[in-house]
Amino acid sequence: MTTPEELYQQRLARYTTAMRNEQPDRVPLRPFVAEWTGRYAGYTCQEMAHDYPKALEAARRCARDFDWDAVVPDMIATWTGMLQAMGLRYYAIPGIDLPPDVGHQYREPAPHEAYMRADEYDQLIEDPTGFLLNIWLPRVAAPLQPIGSGVTESHNLSLIKGAMAMSQFFGDLQMQEQRLRTESGTVSAISGMLRAPLDMIADKLRGYLGLVDDLRQQPEKVLAACEALMPHLTHFALATADPRRHVPLGFWMHRGCVPFISPRHFETVFWPTLKPIVQELWAHGHQTLFYAEGNWEHHLGAFAELPERSIVVHVDQTPIEKAHAALGDRFCLSGGVPNVLLSQGTADEVRQCCRNILQTVARDGGYIMDASAIIQNDATVENMRALTEATLEYGVYPRGHATISDTAISDAANLPQAAIGSGQAESFVTQSPGRRPPGICVPWTQAARDIPRIRGDEGICRDVWQRIDAMANMYVWCVFLVF
Repeated sequence: MTTPEELYQQRLARYTTAMRNEQPDRVPLRPFVAEWTGRYAGYTCQEMAHDYPKALEAARRCARDFDWDAVVPDMIATWTGMLQAMGLRYYAIPGIDLPPDVGHQYREPAPHEAYMRADEYDQLIEDPTGFLLNIWLPRVAAPLQPIGSGVTESHNLSLIKGAMAMSQFFGDLQMQEQRLRTESGTVSAISGMLRAPLDMIADKLRGYLGLVDDLRQQPEKVLAACEALMPHLTHFALATADPRRHVPLGFWMHRGCVPFISPRHFETVFWPTLKPIVQELWAHGHQTLFYAEGNWEHHLGAFAELPERSIVVHVDQTPIEKAHAALGDRFCLSGGVPNVLLSQGTADEVRQCCRNILQTVARDGGYIMDASAIIQNDATVENMRALTEATLEYGVYPRGHATISDTAISDAANLPQAAIGSGQAESFVTQSPGRRPPGICVPWTQAARDIPRIRGDEGICRDVWQRIDAMANMYVWCVFLVF
C-alpha cells in the first residue's frame, strides 16, 4: 500500500516536472478550490471565512477524497475574524455585511474616500513603509488613530488583536501544509505572494478610479511610486517564498491588462515595474505563478520576454490555444476550463472540455489541470469529479517522467546574468540614501541611540532587535498585500 509520504513525493515530482515545462507521467491536478470546499464539506461561506479551522478541515477533506496532486492550504485566504478584530474597512464579511452563503467581498472606495489622496504620492515615494505605518494603516483600520491624535483603548486593542491573530493564522497554515503532506500526501500548490506595484496602487491606495485619473493627470508620480514599491514587494516575495524552491510564488494579477489600463500605460508603467521583480525572483531560483485573471491576450508577447521556465502562466479568459501558441514552448500553462461550465454545464460537457485541452494544449507536457478562475461555491460536485476523472483517464503520458531536483528550476542560478536580469534588478534593490530599506521599520543604528549603554555584546542586542523589527515590518506589509 502506498503511504502518504510516497504519494507526496510522486505528486511533488509530477507537479514540478510539469512546471519545468516538461512531460511528467501524467498531467497534474491542481484545482484552486475556495468556497467550493465548503460546499463539498457542508459549510457556509460565513463558516469558511470567519471560522477558518473549518476552511482548513474542508481543504483537507477534499484533498483526501479526490486524487489531486496539489491544493492551496486555504484558498479562502482572508480570515474575516481577524479583519473584524482589526477593523479593516475594505472588506464585506459574509454573515455580517453579506448573506451567510455569499463569499467575502472587497469594497472599492469612492475616489473621495481613497486611502491615499492624489497629492500624497511624494510621501509614498519617499518612504513606503512609513506611509503604510503612519498614514495608510490608520485610514483602513477603523479603531486606529493617526499620528498626533489621541490614542484610545480600541486603538491599542486593534494592534494587539491584529498581531496575535496574524501569528495564530499563519502558524496554523504551516501546520495545515504538514497535515496535507502526512494525511493525504498532497502538495501545497504555492508559497508566498507577489503583487504588481501598479495593482497595489489600484487595490489598496488610490482605488481603480483614482488610479485611472492619476495615470492621465500625473503619470510620472504613478511611475515613481511603482518604482518605490518595487524593492519592498520583492523583499516580501523572497521572504515568503518556498525555501526549497519547489513550488512557485503566487502572483494574483488584477487590473494591469487592457482594457483596465491602456497599452501605453502597460508598456510604460505596469510592465517595466513588474518584469525586473520577476527576473530577480528567478535569479534567486523562484518561479512565479502568473495567475492572470481576466483576458491578457494583448500581453502574451510581453510575458515571452521573460526567461524560459521562470513563470507558470495560468489562463483565465485568454483563449488557451492562443496562450499555448504564444508561450507553450517557454512556460508551463494551467487552467482554461471555464468556471461557468463547472457550475452550469453537464458532467459530459466538462469531460469533453478537459479532453480537448489534454489532447491539444497538454499534448507535449507543460500543463496543469485547473479551472479558469478560483472555484467558488457555484461549481457542482459532479462536475469537479468529471474534471478529475477526465484528467486521470486522458492525461497520462506513456513516455513521461517525473523527478524532483533540489529546486523545480535547478539551473536558474547558472543562467547568464543577462538572461536572469539581475543587473537590471540591482537598480531597484539598492536603496537611495535616506530611504527606509525593505524589511526594516527602525534601523538598529537609530534604535541604538536610545540605549544609554551596552555592557555586553552589542551584536547580540542588534541581532535580536533586527529580528523583531523585521516581524513588525512583515506585519504591516502583510496587511497591505495579503489581507
